[in-house]
Amino acid sequence: MNSRHTTLDSPLGELTLTARGEYLTGIFYEGHWHMPPADYFGDPTGIEDPVFAQTRAELNEYLDGQRTAFSVPCQTRGNPFQEKVWDRLKTIPFGETVSYGELAAELGDPHLAQAVGSAVGRNPISIIIPCHRVVGRSGQLTGYAGGLRNKRFLLELEEPAEVREGKLF
Repeated sequence: MNSRHTTLDSPLGELTLTARGEYLTGIFYEGHWHMPPADYFGDPTGIEDPVFAQTRAELNEYLDGQRTAFSVPCQTRGNPFQEKVWDRLKTIPFGETVSYGELAAELGDPHLAQAVGSAVGRNPISIIIPCHRVVGRSGQLTGYAGGLRNKRFLLELEEPAEVREGKLF
C-alpha cells in the first residue's frame, strides 16, 4: 500500500495528513509532539486524493459546527495498549470530556494514568480520534500534542451554543 501525505491550512494551523491505501493514518499539527519517523509520511500528494478530500470536507464541516462525528476510514498502528486507549477515545461523545485517571480505571488499573497519557499523546489521528477530550483530574487542560491553544479551541467548539455565547472572551 502506498503511504502518502499532504498539508491542509486550518484554523488550527497547518495540518499534515497521512494516508496508506484507502485509510487516513494521521493528522499532525505543526510542532506536533511524538512525530512518527519520516517513512510514515510517504510520498507527497495533493489534497484531491480521495482520502484527503474526504478528510478536508469532514474537518471543514466539524470546524464550521456542522459535524459531530467522522466517517473517513482510519487506520492506526500502535502497540496493543495504545490501540486499546485509542479505541476508547473514539467512544468519548462529542462535547464531553474524560480524565486520564478515569480512562486508566476503565482500562483496569487506576495507576495507569501516566501510561494512558503517553498513549493519548501518541494518538496519530488528532481531532478524528478525539484525544482533545481527555483532561486532567479536575477538568484542567493538560498536555496536548497540538498545543493547549488548539485543545482549548476544539473543546470550546464542541460546547453547546448557549455556553459559547455566554463567554466573555
